[in-house]
Formats: sequence, structure tokens, C-alpha cells
Amino acid sequence: MIEFAHAANSVASPNGLMNFLPFALIFVLFYFMMIRPQQAKHKKHLQMIAELKKGDRVITMAGIIGKITKVNDQHFTLEIAPNVEVNFERNSISAKVTD
Repeated sequence: MIEFAHAANSVASPNGLMNFLPFALIFVLFYFMMIRPQQAKHKKHLQMIAELKKGDRVITMAGIIGKITKVNDQHFTLEIAPNVEVNFERNSISAKVTD
């Protein structure tokens, strides 16, 4: 009877690797579905900001469309209306407007 109880306990406990496998599969799924595409999008956005130059038309995160008149290391100066210039940080540029 005691041998039967020991045998039942050893059969009921699954392998430790099998307990970890579902978590590993979920992590791999999240990596390929969420993390990796977000990293690629961020890298593409940083490259676009680095390539901006004077005269480019851009749209900001706030939805303001303007033309770059000055480029500094930390910010851009945008002309949003005739004789109206506003400074924006580099990270606040959302996209380059293509006509």
C-alpha cells in the first residue's frame, strides 16, 4: 500500500520543463507579435528624424503641419504660418509630409 502511494506521487508530478514550456511559448509569441515590430517602428522613426532637413514639411504629434526653417541638435524651428515660427523638440515630430 505504501509503495502504491509513492508510485502515485511520482506519476502525478509532471516534468519541470513541461511547467515552464507554456510561459516560454507565450513570451516567444509576444516577442514576435508585439516587441519586435515596435522596435522596428521606433528604429524607422529615429532614422526619419535624423534625415530631416531645412525645407521639409512635417507633422507634429499635436497635429501641427509646418515647414522646417532651422535645424538644431535638440529641436526644429517650424514655420506654421507666414512669419510664425515655433520651436519643437525632435521627438515631437510624428511624420514627414509627402506631397
